Amino acid sequence: MRDEKLPLRAAVVPVTPLQQNCALIWCTATNKAAVIDPGGDVKVILGAIKETGVEVEKILLTHGHIDHAGGAAELKEALGVDIEGPHREDLWLLQTLAETGREYGIHDARNCSTDRWLEESEEVTVGEVRFDVLHCPGHTPGHLVFVNRDIKFGIFGDVLFQGSIGRTDFPRGDHDALINAIKTKILPLGDDVFFICGHGPASTVGHERQNNPFLV
Repeated sequence: MRDEKLPLRAAVVPVTPLQQNCALIWCTATNKAAVIDPGGDVKVILGAIKETGVEVEKILLTHGHIDHAGGAAELKEALGVDIEGPHREDLWLLQTLAETGREYGIHDARNCSTDRWLEESEEVTVGEVRFDVLHCPGHTPGHLVFVNRDIKFGIFGDVLFQGSIGRTDFPRGDHDALINAIKTKILPLGDDVFFICGHGPASTVGHERQNNPFLV
């Protein structure tokens, strides 16, 4: 997102061996920023923050999987900011990040806690930009999506990808719940909503409605 007329800009920073799309988003009016899903490679994330020159005011987590939250504790310490999200149903994942990291060869992952659990219909802010919080369980029980309807932009984590959906074969995954969340909360947002997902290229709701084999 590089349109100077938009109130928000975004940069994707791929992190961890799983190439997770950590997102750096910032309010163009205030230069205030949030880091979303810092799964690891914290030095790389800090480098991106320095390069953009933004002032990070918080960390946001869509869910508690290792590639999305494994670097959150270290980044919180480095920046002195709070962590917001995910939903409290992912507490068990945040409490086992270090153990899970060793299983995936991510040896610098640390358990973390959040400063604010988030619920359906709450809001988070990045500078002057507000995002609605949608609880979209299935990939994990506490997975969240952040969306700004005015600028038609969302951060979808591992709920919906270009051409695919989040895996549900992990502990406490629920395929039916995931499909229900996509159909009742994501698709109604409108076809022109552009989103950054947790892995792979960005997409739009309309493209996925028409082409995603899990939805057509």
